Amino acid sequence: MSFRPPTGFRRSWEPGHAPARVVIPLGLIVAVCVIDILAPSHIHLGPLLVAAPALTVAFAGARLTALVGALTVVAQVVIGALRGVLTTANIQTQIAALIVVSTLLVVFCLVRDRRERELYRVRSVAEAAQHVLLQPLPRRSGPLRIACLYLPAETEAEMGGDLYAAARTVSGSTRLLIGDVRGKGLPAISRAALLLGAFRAAAHRQATLPRLAVHLDGAFRWDTVQWRTGQEPDDEESFATAILLDIPDDEPVVHLISCGHPPPLLLRRNRVIALEPTVSHLPLGLGGLEGPADHEVQTFPFEEGDLLLLYTDGVIEARDAAGAFFPLSERAAGWNGDSPEALVRQLRDELMSHVDGHLGDDAAVVAVHRRAS
Repeated sequence: MSFRPPTGFRRSWEPGHAPARVVIPLGLIVAVCVIDILAPSHIHLGPLLVAAPALTVAFAGARLTALVGALTVVAQVVIGALRGVLTTANIQTQIAALIVVSTLLVVFCLVRDRRERELYRVRSVAEAAQHVLLQPLPRRSGPLRIACLYLPAETEAEMGGDLYAAARTVSGSTRLLIGDVRGKGLPAISRAALLLGAFRAAAHRQATLPRLAVHLDGAFRWDTVQWRTGQEPDDEESFATAILLDIPDDEPVVHLISCGHPPPLLLRRNRVIALEPTVSHLPLGLGGLEGPADHEVQTFPFEEGDLLLLYTDGVIEARDAAGAFFPLSERAAGWNGDSPEALVRQLRDELMSHVDGHLGDDAAVVAVHRRAS
């Protein structure tokens, strides 16, 4: 769950950020000066000097941009003096234009750098909140090996509501939750924290998955309606898609209840099987779960050597430059090995390659492997 600034996030305001690329605008200034001075009198390349600060602003901060802008003004003065036309209206107009353009570029840099600092601070706070909210899953639970991954959206400063959690039951099984709360920012974080807290408080002691699902649905709904008077309009419908799983230690099966969430994938000897439940309940918070009797628990084989892949829709809805979705099932068929850590790394690498490093929505992944006895 480590946080990394997104690809292309320059942080040009940080000390020592000026790269070696500054030789490009400096070389341009020197080249224009030499050619303009040596060229015939009717050829004037001075206006090209404006390209130097314009190039600098693409990779540097305000100070370096101002320095390059000042050098272009000096270069134009030198050209005018050496060619004996410094007092002409043409050269004076070019000098004035360089001063104005360079000043505007410096102002642009200051505004951009301020926004970058704010975005970096927001992302740092989001990283800290994510570490508190999504506690690392245990690497082992009974006969299971577990690996998890959270990828924040590259284009959003606000954290999403993707979540996962695990718990051991007193009866000797592992319970897992993966979900996605609708929305972004503080409301989504708050409701994700509510679901995680409700799961952690009840998952180890609830007798059945249906009772646990009712508990989560009720907690989520109560939190969203407790302060309404009954006459206030519901401006924003709040819900969370989720899957609840129970994996017994001594039985090669997985029990699950789906609440509007994408189905898990079972990887077995280079085969990918989607665990599509025959019944998918409404997402948590929409009032579709009135009691345990309303639930239908689906049971699927989960044998030794199998890998179970849980994910949020940020994975399967990730698009490449052409708008094509990430083909998770097709890619998973080519993944080998029984290590959940390796699977998660491979998924991350292929997903980020698919979107060219720019993920449009948060994504969470949990991989579970049943070890041989």
